[in-house]
Amino acid sequence: MKVSAVVPAYNEASRIGAVLKPLVRSSSIDEVIVVDDGSDDGTADMAREFPVQVVRLEENCGKAKALDEGVMRARNDVLLFLDADLVGLTETHVDHFIDAYAKSGVDMAVGVFANGRKNTDFAQKFNPYASGQRILTKKLWERAKANVQEMNYGIEFALSKLAVKEGWSKEKVKLEGVTHVLKEEKRGFSSGMRERFKMYGDMIKWLFKKI
Repeated sequence: MKVSAVVPAYNEASRIGAVLKPLVRSSSIDEVIVVDDGSDDGTADMAREFPVQVVRLEENCGKAKALDEGVMRARNDVLLFLDADLVGLTETHVDHFIDAYAKSGVDMAVGVFANGRKNTDFAQKFNPYASGQRILTKKLWERAKANVQEMNYGIEFALSKLAVKEGWSKEKVKLEGVTHVLKEEKRGFSSGMRERFKMYGDMIKWLFKKI
């Protein structure tokens, strides 16, 4: 099974290398596509230091658009979505995630943090399907695409809601010791909180949106 990894990134120059290193080393990954969503900190330049395909968007268009740009360029049917700010990700995590998806035969696998940081662990225990770490096929992405193009952080909720509506089979895969950098740590407290509330707003919007 050949897998294309798609990594959307916005101002993650100092963090994206920790995600790309295990991806390019993994024998389970056939190609890696980084979509720089209008960053102004050199994210694309940092990504180009790795043997990956880099797509540069001139403006910040949001996560859904960035993912779709990557999917359009992917040469394989199976897609692995990973956030660019993960901490603790290893080649073993990548291989385990993909192997679990392949063996389970499910439509979509969702990677959830475990034993990383208490706050991120709790958040994903409370709502695991808000995770940005996913494996699914192009066919399923295309099914969701018309419903999620206008969204940003609501993309995860949109995929999960459509999965429930259409009866996709799903499996949660624990990513032991993996977490991510909080928005308040990346952007500063005030900007981070604004971004967090925007994210929650998009998620709540999708809870009540008909699809």
